[in-house]
Amino acid sequence: MMTKPNRQQHSRRTSYIIAKYSVKEGTYRDVIKNIGAGNLFIGTSRKIAEGQTISLEFPLLRFDKIIQVSGKVVRREHNGFAVDFDEPIADLIGNEGLFPEIFHEGDR
Repeated sequence: MMTKPNRQQHSRRTSYIIAKYSVKEGTYRDVIKNIGAGNLFIGTSRKIAEGQTISLEFPLLRFDKIIQVSGKVVRREHNGFAVDFDEPIADLIGNEGLFPEIFHEGDR
């Protein structure tokens, strides 16, 4: 049985990654503001509805490696929305609690 990812299970890190995503409202590009192995937050003024499925693709670690994930919109705020992934991104599961380096972080 698949376990649901959550914020407590994997740490998140500030980022600035352009993501392409598709939801029932359409297909868009916006910025991932923070990301972890099991979830992320996309900054946008779009009103994306909670509870719906979402598919995303974005570069990670190396710009020649495109990550494709699916998940569910779990929270909407005035400045964006949060997504829990169906499956964690293995490249973002850190060893011994350390978050792996991503090249396009917000704190560079």
